[in-house]
Formats: sequence, structure tokens, C-alpha cells
Amino acid sequence: MKKLNKKVAKSLEEIFKGLKKEVTLKYFTQSVECNFCQETRELLEEVAELSDKVRLQVFDFEKDKTEVEQYKVDKIPAIVMMDEKDYGIRFYGIPAGYEFTSLIEAIKLISSGETMLSAEGKKFLDGLEKEVHLQVFVTPTCPYCPPAVVLAHHMAYYSPKVRADMVEATEFPQLAVKYNVMGVPRTVINETAFMEGAAPENMLIEKIKAVL
Repeated sequence: MKKLNKKVAKSLEEIFKGLKKEVTLKYFTQSVECNFCQETRELLEEVAELSDKVRLQVFDFEKDKTEVEQYKVDKIPAIVMMDEKDYGIRFYGIPAGYEFTSLIEAIKLISSGETMLSAEGKKFLDGLEKEVHLQVFVTPTCPYCPPAVVLAHHMAYYSPKVRADMVEATEFPQLAVKYNVMGVPRTVINETAFMEGAAPENMLIEKIKAVL
């Protein structure tokens, strides 16, 4: 059964006509697929079929150790979003429901090279001396989660000092427990600080400053 209905597929075809650069989706799964691994792969296959600017590569988490280590993939299903460069943009878990928006926005971001960050935000990121790791915990049914994911991904795209992961909380319950995820979105900053809700750029920056 198709993951995308005809209406959504047609809409995406129109959106993808505006893509400029080619975007590569490096998908990590395994031979005995995990929960949601098959569904995630099928979803990505359908997305990639809609444009010659979207390229899907599938890797085995157990066998393709070189790629696993190169992209620092530590759990599956995992999607590395990139062009010729790896920007540190990751999806862990299926980007379904509301999070499908985050997947499409990441494709548009990498293809266009245009971020939504403010001049103040860019100035802050330009001055980063330490690395920042953002883990945005989400669920597919959360309508407030995509803005938090998109903001984190835009920061990662702009700055080589930032990595940003979407983490689907119900697929990785051990991480949800570790980071005390009681509601989503919840952004974990460098393992030690947290931002609740879909906070605006300036609030997230202030929280990052407090960590650094």
C-alpha cells in the first residue's frame, strides 16, 4: 500500500519542481528490519520517486560499518540529509504524521541553501567556539513539533558547529526516559539542558548560550 496518497504526491511533485540542487537521503536500516524500518524505507522510496533531484541511498546498519562510522549513526531507522556536504541534519525514527513536514522542509533547505535564520541568529552561530548538539524529541501526532525540528535543522545547515537530530520519542523509549521526555517537542542541548515547546529562535539561542 502506498504511503502517500495521490493528492499529497501531486502536491510534492509541484513543490519539488522548485528544487535547485540534488539532495541525498542516506537511509540506514538492517536486514532484519526494526520497528518502522520498512515503513520508513517505503516512505522515502516514494518521496525519491517524485523528483530526479532527490536521491535515496540505503545502507545496512550491521554491514556498512564504514558509512555508519562516517556519519556517526548510532540507532535506526536513521536518515542523513545532505548534498555533497554533510550538514549534521539527522532524522531518527519515521518522519510520519506531522513530522513529514520536517522531512520535506529539510529537502527544500538543502536544495535551496536558504535558511530562515535572522541576522542575529547567524551572527551568534558564526561566533560559536564549541560544538552544539540539538536533539529534538517529537511524536508524529504533535502539531507543534515540526517548527522545533526545522529551526534546529536550519541551525545545523548554517553552522558546522551544530548537529541537529529529530528523534521520534516512541521509537526510542530508552532515550525518552534518559532525557525525561514527558511532553513534546523537547529539545535537548548538549545532553545537559532542555527547551520545552516550539520556542522561537531567540529563546533557543539564549538557552544554548547558557549551556556554553
